Amino acid sequence: MIFTSPAFFVLFAVVFPLYWAVRDRRIQNGLLLVSSYVFYGWVHPWFCILLASSTIVDFFCGLAMGERPPGGSPGGGSEEGPTGGASQVPRWRRRRKVWLSISLAFNLGVLGTFKYFDFFAQSFASVARSFGLELGWTELNLFLPVGLSFYTFQSLSYTIDIYRGQLRPRRSFLDFAVFVSFFPQLVAGPIERASRFLPQVESRRTWDWRAVFPALQLICGGYLKKIVVADNVGPYVDEVFALQSPTLLMLAVASFGFAVQIYADFSAYTDIARGLARLIGFDLVLNFRSPYLAISPSDFWRRWHISFSSWIRDYLYIPLGGSKHGGPLRFLWTLLASLGLSGLWHGAAWHFVLWGVYHAMVVFVYHQLGMGGRWRPRGMIRTTSAWAVMFGITLLGWLIFRTEDLGWLVDAALRFKVGISVDNRSAALYLLGLIGLYSVPLWLLGAVERLPERWVAVRSGFMAAAVVCMLVFGRSEPADFIYFQF
Repeated sequence: MIFTSPAFFVLFAVVFPLYWAVRDRRIQNGLLLVSSYVFYGWVHPWFCILLASSTIVDFFCGLAMGERPPGGSPGGGSEEGPTGGASQVPRWRRRRKVWLSISLAFNLGVLGTFKYFDFFAQSFASVARSFGLELGWTELNLFLPVGLSFYTFQSLSYTIDIYRGQLRPRRSFLDFAVFVSFFPQLVAGPIERASRFLPQVESRRTWDWRAVFPALQLICGGYLKKIVVADNVGPYVDEVFALQSPTLLMLAVASFGFAVQIYADFSAYTDIARGLARLIGFDLVLNFRSPYLAISPSDFWRRWHISFSSWIRDYLYIPLGGSKHGGPLRFLWTLLASLGLSGLWHGAAWHFVLWGVYHAMVVFVYHQLGMGGRWRPRGMIRTTSAWAVMFGITLLGWLIFRTEDLGWLVDAALRFKVGISVDNRSAALYLLGLIGLYSVPLWLLGAVERLPERWVAVRSGFMAAAVVCMLVFGRSEPADFIYFQF
């Protein structure tokens, strides 16, 4: 079920009044759990089996890691037992590693099987053929469940934080199940941390009229981005990437179009999810902060898909050493591992890995030039120049991300000609004009969001205009959200 389907509007219209008709938090959570599983399993009910399995495994692994031996200190320090010998705390620590390993193995095993098995099998078979070996390899051809990557990372944050001693295990299976399956952000994020979201699930929610208008603004803005911008720009971008031999000028325009499309599409889902969550008393984390205004690679990753990039930072990049340990080579290895795997997280294809490696190299170069971390240039001219360079770097990255055939992209680069025909230039300018026209709502929406909250009339007028635009420019069959495939 997707946010643009009639079935979702019916589901929310039923759940919303029932949810606020009861005051018992446990009944509300039970209703959220049922509605989340209906939402997730609407098209493919077997998806719910994987979701429930991940929930069950991580819940009991968390409980097991939270159990302490009699007389053991909360911090797990060395203690004397009743007979004067060593206590069981060291053994308990080892047992915690076992339970964390079970959680990691199960979740990453499911993710690897459904998302990456065929990819690595095909890659291995291709390498073997290059050496003259033919493998009788059987691919699984499994259907990738929507949102698997998102709720896997969300659930893993729970067991990892318990292992680190940063979170206490929960004993309410209902509350934990709601945390893992919460339907507004289940399929495409933002990825919530257990330490931030579980307390909201465990708290009593009360109706607040003041939250309604901001929530409706988020929802309306999200649908505007999706229906008017992303779904209309997408087909033009697809046409360019379907060409047999596009020019670099056309690829440059298509890259800009895809930058508009993916931002509008992905931030649309986040906005709708955050708005829906507010209507039922929850606050989801901010996932985008004007990413195309970034002036450096580090700045970009603090603005783009924030919940995911911060997850990679806290659970992969920093444990591997970050930028604080070792020399430049160690730092480069850490970047390649972190961003390379983050590229692979987006999809089982080498161009996603290359996209991650590309960004790792860019981050490394900027750091070596003294422009990493919180670096900011001085003066308007330098800031504008830094922004222009970073935007160009981002567009090149999106070109790698979007292409499905790296050979096709290399061929297009090798066919570069200095001279550009009039027809080609006219087609590129026409395409650029259409993309720019459909991008206008993004800039207007950003301007409206920065208005003072007391300007209710202006905000309301923009929402009304947005609804009209959706009715006029909306396509008869809305496309799936891009990040559903990840």
